[in-house]
Amino acid sequence: MPHLSIFDIAGPIMVGPSSSHTAGACKIGQFARALFHKTPQKVTFYLHGSFGEVYKGHATDKALLGGVMKFRTSDSDIKNAFEIAKEKGIKYEFIKKNLGLKWHPNTVKIVLEDGKYKMAVIGSSIGGGMIEILQIDSFKVHIRGRAGKHLSLVVMHDKSPSVTRAVVKYINSLGGIAVDEVVGQSLKDKTLSVVSMEGRRILLSEVMELEKIKGVDYARALSKLQKQQ
Repeated sequence: MPHLSIFDIAGPIMVGPSSSHTAGACKIGQFARALFHKTPQKVTFYLHGSFGEVYKGHATDKALLGGVMKFRTSDSDIKNAFEIAKEKGIKYEFIKKNLGLKWHPNTVKIVLEDGKYKMAVIGSSIGGGMIEILQIDSFKVHIRGRAGKHLSLVVMHDKSPSVTRAVVKYINSLGGIAVDEVVGQSLKDKTLSVVSMEGRRILLSEVMELEKIKGVDYARALSKLQKQQ
């Protein structure tokens, strides 16, 4: 059984009413924004199962949008997410959609767009504020945790074994950070690798160096980056 704290069971400090439908939704939005790595011009939320049935009453829509705007689960501005998104020039739409039987009832597909750049993220809120990110574009992944506290990197790179070795070698060279696993899902000529980290948080400069490796398209941290030690 994985280690659980009282905070995992009781849920986070949050704007309610629900740890699953509000706080979890906010965190899925936070992860999607971290992966997209910029302010989107448009966001479409495809709400599956109970997310689609109760999203208005549980403020799931506001929480998702707030997460995409990097609001914390405890941020009182979640209730004003629609108005703030309008001020920021972010277009948004919520669509009820059956994504299929394999998905948890509290699941959303978030499509973020900025001009020609587009990314789709599928995530589920599994209770107590815990979430799972299960798909990034066409890549199947399994990232479980709480936004802001998940010490992982998501790296898009060429599927060449030499590029994968270079990525792992660089992570290992940082000192105090260990690569638990690299799970790659190949699509055409690209691979998406989820690198689980241990120890200190990775630095912004280190992510920038990782992105300089030939064959690496991007590296995205799922927790706040430190600018310096």
